[in-house]
Amino acid sequence: MPITLVGLGLSPDALSEQHEDAIDMAQVLVAGKRHLALHASHPAQKIELTADLDAAFAAIRDALKAHLEVVVLASGDPFFYGIGPRLAEAFSGEDLVCLPNVTTLQTAANRLKIPWQDIASVSLHGRDDLSPLLTACMQHRWVAVHTDPRHIPAGIAQALLDRGADWFVMWVLAALETDKEEIARLSLVQASGTRFPQPNFVLLERVGTSKKPLALGTADDDFACVDNVLTKQPVRATGVAALSPRPGDVIWDVGAGCGSVAIEAAAVMRQGRVYAIEKRGDRLAAIRTNARDFGALIVEPVHASAPACFGELPDPDAVFIGGGLSEDPGLLDAVCARLRPGGRLAVHCVLLNTLEELRRRLDALRMRPEIQLVQVSQAKVLGKDLHFEALNPVFVVHGVKRA
Repeated sequence: MPITLVGLGLSPDALSEQHEDAIDMAQVLVAGKRHLALHASHPAQKIELTADLDAAFAAIRDALKAHLEVVVLASGDPFFYGIGPRLAEAFSGEDLVCLPNVTTLQTAANRLKIPWQDIASVSLHGRDDLSPLLTACMQHRWVAVHTDPRHIPAGIAQALLDRGADWFVMWVLAALETDKEEIARLSLVQASGTRFPQPNFVLLERVGTSKKPLALGTADDDFACVDNVLTKQPVRATGVAALSPRPGDVIWDVGAGCGSVAIEAAAVMRQGRVYAIEKRGDRLAAIRTNARDFGALIVEPVHASAPACFGELPDPDAVFIGGGLSEDPGLLDAVCARLRPGGRLAVHCVLLNTLEELRRRLDALRMRPEIQLVQVSQAKVLGKDLHFEALNPVFVVHGVKRA
């Protein structure tokens, strides 16, 4: 006996004959509380879908063993941020028939008369992590956001404003396919102070760009910094290469200064999270300014001392330490303890004693450190000619934590 998975689209009152016949034939009806209420008069046995899907799936298995006709109802299309994938995984050995339907994204795109094949889509339903939204906003012109009662348009707008992403406008489409349908186009500032009826759906439209381009090789003068505390561009390039940032990574920049390494790591990744940890408030302000100016939305400034703040952060895939090891001998061990297996560590240092201690301790951790000496001279005008002015040599030490 197959399971029939019925997509209800946006309007359960506008179903096709095939969809209605499947529901009418159900002996067991499986759905969320709202959809079960719409079918309260249906004679079928009811199974409510809650956060505990395992319990619902166990009840479905019992119904299948009793050879009952099971029909599962889902909003929109079941395989677009719906229960479809979970159901297909849980009942991979069973026949599963899916009757698709229209999604909110399709309807919204048609209301705005825009193609929807290139729209990035993010769901915030039951989620606390905004990084998928921020990642999408860094990469796409249009971003669709599936909201919920906790993640409302005003909150989404404010989250983007807090990161300086004022180059978007927000379309809010509320109560689609009902007689209370509303569509509004607002600036993020306007949206941050506006309430909309539920349910609603957000489309973010890019109408501008960040103040500065986010890319590797950014000139040092383009960064806001305090006391000229900045990893210089040639050395920064080597350090970022040693980090080997990858899409989806979690990266820590410990003692971030103005955040130049964090910013350029974000330029490589475009997807994931970069935590720029800095204890000085004036330097943290520079990190915020740079993240906004470059549109590095996935850079999260952290105003704290290392390693005291590590417990509040997710385990990293890569860590950059720009200095401070001689001041806190326990910092390296704390970093390596949290680094994920296969994670990368990159450290800059200028003192021979620090280099030797770092090499010894990484050897003890079986991280097989690789060491490079980066010594760069920069051309400067001298009279009517040029000469080369040497920058301080920097040791770049990197290693990989064994799995």
